Amino acid sequence: MFKSLRAEIDGMMARDPAARSRLEVVLCYPGFQALVIYRAANWLWRRDVRLPARFLSHIGRVLTGIEIHPGATIGRNLFIDHGMGVVIGETSEIGDDVTLYHGVTLGGVSPSENSESQRNTKRHPTLERGVIVGSGAQVLGPFTVGECARIGANAVVAKDVPARATMVGIPAKSINTAQQQPRRAAEEPPFIAYGTPTGDIPDPVARALDGLLDEVHQLRARVNELETQAQDSGVDGVEDGEQRGESESADGHEHLRGKC
Repeated sequence: MFKSLRAEIDGMMARDPAARSRLEVVLCYPGFQALVIYRAANWLWRRDVRLPARFLSHIGRVLTGIEIHPGATIGRNLFIDHGMGVVIGETSEIGDDVTLYHGVTLGGVSPSENSESQRNTKRHPTLERGVIVGSGAQVLGPFTVGECARIGANAVVAKDVPARATMVGIPAKSINTAQQQPRRAAEEPPFIAYGTPTGDIPDPVARALDGLLDEVHQLRARVNELETQAQDSGVDGVEDGEQRGESESADGHEHLRGKC
C-alpha cells in the first residue's frame, strides 16, 4: 500500500512543477488527500459496508472540496490538480495516469429513478489511460474517452472520444488534424496542462464554415464557366430566335383576329 501511495505521489510531482517535496504533496495537495480517503471508502464499499463508505466519502468532500463516490473505479496514479469542485460519479471508471483539474464533472445524464436496476446501470463515463481533463470540463454519460485523449477547459463532452483526440467547445469537437496526429500510435503524446494545447487553437465551427465558403466559391466559378460556354456555343442566339418567332406568331394571330 505504501509503495502504491509513494508511486502516486511521484506521479503528481512529475506532472506539477510546483510540487517541491513528497511531504508537501501529502500535507498540501487536496487531490492526494481525497484519493487516500477514496481508497478507504472504496474498500468498505466493495465489502457492502455502504453507509460508512458514503459517510467517509462525505468527510473527504468536506475536507478537500472533491467529491468521489466510493463506488467509482479508479486506477493507479490519478492526479487531481487543485481539485476544488471535482465530482466523480458512482459508475465512473478511471484508468491509470489520468489527470483531472478543478471543476471537472464526471456525471450521468440518465433520468433519476430510485430502483435497483437503475442504480446498477452504467451512468457515468469511462476514462482510459493517460486522459487529461481540463478545468471546468463536463464529461456526461456512459461512454468512453479514449486513451491519451485531451479534454479542453470548459468543454462539454456527451459522446465517445477517440484515442489521442483533443476536444474543445460546447458541444466538444475534435481539433485534431493530420499534422497533429502522432506518426505512430505507440508514441506517447506530450503532457498538456489543462488538456488545452498552446498557440493558435483552430475553431471547429469556423473551420466548417470556411469549408462551406470554399465550396460556394467553387460552385460560383463553375456556374460562371458554364454561362460563358453557353454564350460561346450560341445558346443565346437560339433563345433570341425563339423569342422572335413567338413575337411574329403573336402578331399574326392579332392580324387574323382583326380581319374576323
